[in-house]
Amino acid sequence: MQRFKNKTALITGGTNGMGYATAQQFISEGGNVVITGRTEETVNNALKKLGSQAQGIVSDAGSMKDLMNLQQEVRKYTETIDVLFANAGFGKFFPIESVDENHFDELFNVLVKGPFFTVQQILPLMKKGSSVIFNTSVATEIAMPNFSVYSAAKSAVQSFIKTFAVELTERGIRVNGVSPGHVKTNIFSHTGLNAEQIEDAVRDIIPTIPFKRQGEPAEIANTVLFLASEEASYIHGTEIKVDAGISIIR
Repeated sequence: MQRFKNKTALITGGTNGMGYATAQQFISEGGNVVITGRTEETVNNALKKLGSQAQGIVSDAGSMKDLMNLQQEVRKYTETIDVLFANAGFGKFFPIESVDENHFDELFNVLVKGPFFTVQQILPLMKKGSSVIFNTSVATEIAMPNFSVYSAAKSAVQSFIKTFAVELTERGIRVNGVSPGHVKTNIFSHTGLNAEQIEDAVRDIIPTIPFKRQGEPAEIANTVLFLASEEASYIHGTEIKVDAGISIIR
């Protein structure tokens, strides 16, 4: 199937996890991708695996300088973006008493400012029929200890789905979101936990998931590609949960 032949997607945070899986699948269906990542090393490593239909930009979603320069960098490869997956993000989780201003600002800069200004800057490259997809989180539906700041930031992104949809309707640009549950990514890599502690955390999570397993990044990518495709042409302002039902089945 070549649903995205002659189409170009910009995928922020496309060097690993859900972003990388989405880039892989978009390319496999005939499209071209531009990915962003925080370091030259991670971007180059991803491009080596993705092949000739991928281009990469070193851009930090938490840096206003990088965000304001993103359109110029994207224009080096394409004048048109058909699909924008605002995916870049990470997790840091602390109890209320341990949260400081740096932790709060770091998460809100990457998870809220990042997607907002990414869309703002890329909109001039998007035409009627294109699609914006935000990455939210099951954390907006389930109260979890130590997730207060992360959950609040992702709830802001959840709000963008509705408000951006209202503003972009007249332009013919669809806006939707995907809400992942517990997925096999590097979300814990910035938490300061060692490998054993991360393994223990995942082991504790598994029994709470209805399917008793974590989701695969490709399962999120499948939903992103659906939302970006013509099959979803009448879906707008909507968030699709891909969480094995954990937000409903308790």
